[in-house]
Amino acid sequence: MSYEGAMLKTLEMPARLKVEQALLKALFRHEGVIEEFGAGEHIVEEIADEFNLSQAQRTAVLETIYRKENRLKKSQLWHRLLSRAADSLAKVGLITRPTETLKITGKREWMLTESGFDQSLQLLKIPSTQKEKFSTKSFEVQKIAKQIIEASRPEKSNPVDASKKIIKKLKESTTRARGFRQAVLQAYDFSCAFCGMKPHAPNDSLWEAEAAHIVPHSSLGRDDIWNGITLCRTHHWAFDVGWLSLHDDFVIKVSPKISSLGSLFGKMQDSDCIRIYSANDVQMRLPLNDNLYPHQSVLAWHREHVFFTGP
Repeated sequence: MSYEGAMLKTLEMPARLKVEQALLKALFRHEGVIEEFGAGEHIVEEIADEFNLSQAQRTAVLETIYRKENRLKKSQLWHRLLSRAADSLAKVGLITRPTETLKITGKREWMLTESGFDQSLQLLKIPSTQKEKFSTKSFEVQKIAKQIIEASRPEKSNPVDASKKIIKKLKESTTRARGFRQAVLQAYDFSCAFCGMKPHAPNDSLWEAEAAHIVPHSSLGRDDIWNGITLCRTHHWAFDVGWLSLHDDFVIKVSPKISSLGSLFGKMQDSDCIRIYSANDVQMRLPLNDNLYPHQSVLAWHREHVFFTGP
């Protein structure tokens, strides 16, 4: 038995398979990414807590002598066990190494792949049919989101993609659709472009804000950043049914039909979720990068085909 193997046995450290499973679950809890173990001490401690490791197990040190260089290298056994488990997951394509993730996100992190995401859902006994609703990142989805965000803004844009096929909801959970969702949420910093709300679930796995198509998917709207906007559920509904729209200068437009409704319509206690935008010229919250602003052609389409201007 090797020196390292003997230490693992003596200290009764967790089996590598168990550590691999704990890593997949931790990645899911942290939206698909965790820092390198040297930089992310909180992750190291979080998983150690999951196994109820003693202080001796957490702080045990391996000593390796490099005779040619006449030096002694020390490394923490628990860190090493985590690194070996992560390497094992990377070899079978369940996560990507920090060097690979760096090329997509600019950060040295371990990241789930689509296969790893599926495996984490299985470990947590979450039905795969719920996969689309989570904000968990995967390498494949982030790669598509990066392409969407970095695409060159066209001077003219046809708001309708005639080549796009309408597919059943069951089949909509594609990496492209989730890439669009991730790109739009990131562009608007996961907050509503109208009211600024930015709540998320206690475990960070779900954001309240949604990536909305300005030209709806049902009308063959494109899955590009210029046809996307992040909205809270209330304003997403109001935008989709035509109570709200946008001028070309991104000022929020309220349907004149609102004047015929009771004073309580659109109210949440003392807050008026819709009429508030008719009192003043309120501009939507825009991404920091003006290349990501909604395209005027899709705004014009929404005003013509969705916004309610009738009596």
